[in-house]
Amino acid sequence: MNFFLNQLGLTCALGTGKDEVRSALFAPKPPGATALGGETSNGVATTDFFAPDRPLALGRINAQLPSLEHHPVQLRSRNNALLLLALFQIRTAVEAAINEYGPSRIGVILGTSTSGIGEGELAIDAYVKTATVPSAYHYAQQELGSPAIFLARELKLSGPTTVISTACSSSAKAMASAARWLNAGLIDAAIVGGGDSLCRFTIAGFSCLDSVSTERCNPMSKNRKGINIGEAAALFLMTRESAAVRVAGWGETSDAHHMSAPEPSGRGAADAMSQALTRAQLKPSEVGYVNLHGTATPHNDAMESKAVDTVLGREVPVSSTKPLTGHTLGAAGALEAALSWLTLTDELHRLPPHWFDGERDPELPPIPLVAAGQVSNVRAILSNSFAFGGSNASLALVRE
Repeated sequence: MNFFLNQLGLTCALGTGKDEVRSALFAPKPPGATALGGETSNGVATTDFFAPDRPLALGRINAQLPSLEHHPVQLRSRNNALLLLALFQIRTAVEAAINEYGPSRIGVILGTSTSGIGEGELAIDAYVKTATVPSAYHYAQQELGSPAIFLARELKLSGPTTVISTACSSSAKAMASAARWLNAGLIDAAIVGGGDSLCRFTIAGFSCLDSVSTERCNPMSKNRKGINIGEAAALFLMTRESAAVRVAGWGETSDAHHMSAPEPSGRGAADAMSQALTRAQLKPSEVGYVNLHGTATPHNDAMESKAVDTVLGREVPVSSTKPLTGHTLGAAGALEAALSWLTLTDELHRLPPHWFDGERDPELPPIPLVAAGQVSNVRAILSNSFAFGGSNASLALVRE
């Protein structure tokens, strides 16, 4: 059975909407600048907004977010506002699907890792100062299921809803789940994707792991120092109705190696990629581009480059888009599927450049990194998402 990505709405550090993000994705140089003292900048930019004592390079969204006042306080969060901003872009098509199939036949399948944790942080700040919990806070804002409940309520849907929270593989696994739901006949259309918002919790957590770079991240470089955390929301309308891009396959594995470090050989990651190819009935030679997980941490880049080398060899162009967007954690799988969607539908056949300092790590397999301005008429893409606990997911997307 075929599963098509009929519509795409997204917002990330590169911008909001397909046109704005596409323009920045394929630009001849990476956007992003210092953004201290209240200035704003698209792309990964250095800001002291979350850590006044330690400016960091973060992928922050600068768009004006929609009001959530028409929802109960339990559903008001920055995370849900980001999702609503993405939904606005596909709402006409979603409403048409609801009219065609009925509200009970539309599923909502999302990935997140933060949900409303940021609102909890603000409430704690207020409580420390006033000994009172602010009326704008409700504990349910932090529930991981909140994003799916929110979108179902916004659209008056009564079909199945769920949120997957497996750290950085969350929304890639959500897309695989949506395809399974369609295949099983549980639904006729899915609103699928993910959203994660910046908050002090994740920044502090990754900082404690010594995994955060104070500068733009540097994937595959011998000088790489860690990730840039970002935020994003990306939503697709997925149905069985033919469209330009198809979810042809997916692979999911679990390493069970370590709580945070990837399995060094990349066996689980390679197996996820191979599963995706097998399910998509694609030969390795038919893959035209790989969107790497590419976090710019020493262990991830070493593991992933081995996995790509094992499965695809050294002919397929690859790049990490995280220097442009930051690592959007639970939203990363959906966001990078969205960037792959933009690549497959780009009339100029451009590939997302791999931005780094140009100093390749000689200890990594020399897989080919995409240069600025590189073009290729790609038909099939693999998009990788690898998470804490060894949760691996790979999506195979094909242009029809």
